[in-house]
Amino acid sequence: MGTELDFLIKNATIYDGLGNKPFCADLGILQDKIVYIGRQSGVDAKTSIDATRKVLSPGFIDVHAHSEFSIFAYPDASSKVFQGVTTEINGNCGMSCSPIYGATTSQMEKEFTSNNISQRWATFDDYKGHFKALQPAVNFTTLTGHGNIRASVMGYVNEAPSEKQMEDMALLLKKSAQQGSLGLSTGLIYLPGVYSKTEELIELINRSGIQSLIYATHMRSEGDYLLESVNETIEIAQKTGIKIHISHLKTSGRHNWHKMDRVIEAMESAKANGIHITCDRYPYTASQTSLDAVLPPWVYEGGNEAEIERLKDKNVVNRLRNELAHTLAKRGEGNIDSTKPDDYWNSVMISRVHNSKNRHIEGKRLAELAEQFSMSPLTLLINTLIEEKLDVDAIYFSMSDENLRKVLLLDNCMIGSDSSLKGFDIAGNPHPRGFGTFAGFIRNFSVEKGLLPLETAIYKMTGLAASTFDIKHRGVIAKGAFADIVIFNPEEFKDMATYDNPKQKPVGLEHLFVNGVLTVFNNQLTGKRAGRVLMPPS
Repeated sequence: MGTELDFLIKNATIYDGLGNKPFCADLGILQDKIVYIGRQSGVDAKTSIDATRKVLSPGFIDVHAHSEFSIFAYPDASSKVFQGVTTEINGNCGMSCSPIYGATTSQMEKEFTSNNISQRWATFDDYKGHFKALQPAVNFTTLTGHGNIRASVMGYVNEAPSEKQMEDMALLLKKSAQQGSLGLSTGLIYLPGVYSKTEELIELINRSGIQSLIYATHMRSEGDYLLESVNETIEIAQKTGIKIHISHLKTSGRHNWHKMDRVIEAMESAKANGIHITCDRYPYTASQTSLDAVLPPWVYEGGNEAEIERLKDKNVVNRLRNELAHTLAKRGEGNIDSTKPDDYWNSVMISRVHNSKNRHIEGKRLAELAEQFSMSPLTLLINTLIEEKLDVDAIYFSMSDENLRKVLLLDNCMIGSDSSLKGFDIAGNPHPRGFGTFAGFIRNFSVEKGLLPLETAIYKMTGLAASTFDIKHRGVIAKGAFADIVIFNPEEFKDMATYDNPKQKPVGLEHLFVNGVLTVFNNQLTGKRAGRVLMPPS
C-alpha cells in the first residue's frame, strides 16, 4: 500500500462478525476505518501489533444497556471496554436520556444528581451536544423510552390518554426519531408504562410514523403472565408493522419455567407469519431491578413521593400483606412471613442502597435480614424502601439454567448486559452482568461448553446486533467499516465477576479500538476516548 497506516495488526485470527469461519490475515487501520485486510509484505504503519494466535473480531455491541446518565460519571467506560464492548444501545425498558419535560423533569433529577451531572437537557439533540463535549470511550445509540414520553405529557397517573395527549406523545416520539433515536422502548412493569394499554402503544407507533424502526419491550410480565405478554408484543407488530424485540427474554419463577417452550413456539410462529422478532439475554439466571418491583403496580401511582406516603399507611400495608400472601400461596413459594431457605424471600438479595449507614445490608437476602432483625420480610422491605426513599436495587434469583441455554441458543437472540456503565470502585454489590456478560458468554457457552461455535457467539454480539438495530458499517470486519475492534486470547478470555464479588475485571482481553483509536492496550486503558453518538441512516 502506498499510504502509511496508523495501525497494522499482524497474524490475527479474524472473525468477521457475520458468522463465517475465521481466517488468518493482517488488518490495517487508517484514521477511523479498516482499510486493509490481507497478507501483503511491505505494508507500512506507524504502529504494528502482533496478534499471533489471538482472535480479532468486531467490537461487541451491548444491545441492552442503561448508561444514558452513568456515562457522564464513568466516561472511560471501563466496566464495558474490558469486556470488549465498543457500542451500547441505550434507552431500554421505557427510560431514556430524552425527552425530559413535565413530570419527567423532577423524576429524572435523581439520575442527574447521583451521577454528578451539572448539565440539564430536554431533547436528544441537546443530549448529543453534551455527549460530544464529554467524548466517552464507547459509542452511544439509543431508543426512546415510552416512560419518558408518557410522563412528559401525562405525568405518572393511572388513566388513558386524551386525544390531545395522544397527539402530543406521538409528536415527541416522532421528533426523537428525527433526531436519531433507533425506535421505541417500553417498560411495562415500571411507572408509568404499567398504566398503558396495548391500544395506546399501537396508536403511538402508528401516529408517530416510526414503523421502519424497532419496538423493544420489557414486557408486562416475565412470569405469571409471560405468554400473554409475548402475545401482546406480537399483536403490536401485527397492527403496526414494526420490528419487535423482546428485552432480556426469561421465565421468572420456578412455577413458570415450563412456559419457555411455548414462548419459543409463539416467536417461531410469528416469524413464519412475516413478523421480524428478535430478543436479547444476559448469561445469568438472576435479574436485577429496583426493590419495589416486588410490589403491585397500584402502589406506584403518582410517582415516588406518592408511593412513599402509601407505604407509611397501615391500611395500605395490610392490603399489601393480603395481596402478596395470596400471590405467594398461589405460586407455592411460602407464606408472607416465611423465612425458610427455599421460600420467595430468600431469592431476593439487596444489591445497593443509597444511605451509607445501611451498607451492611448489601449482598444479603431478605429472609436472612428479616431473621437478623426479628421482623417479617415484608416489614423489612417496606421499612427499607421508606428509609432509602425507594433508591434500593435488588438481585432476584428466579430463573433456570435450562431456559437460559434455550434462549441464548436461539438464532435470533443477541447479548445484552442490562447494565449501566460502572466503575470498579462503585458502591454496593451490583449484578456481575455489569462486569462479565460478554467475556462470560464466550467462555461459558462457546470455549468451555462448546454449545456454540465461536464464530456464532461473536456474530450474536456483533453482526446480528448491528443488522437488527440498523447500525451501519459496524459489527463487521470489512474494508470501509469503522475500526471498532477487539483482540483477545481465546484460551484466557473469561469473566471474573461473581454475585459475591462482582466488581472484577475480565482477563484475556488484550487490545480494543473504538473508531480507530487504541482505547485498551495490553489490557490497560490508554486514556484515549473516541466514542460517538451513532445515527441511524436517514
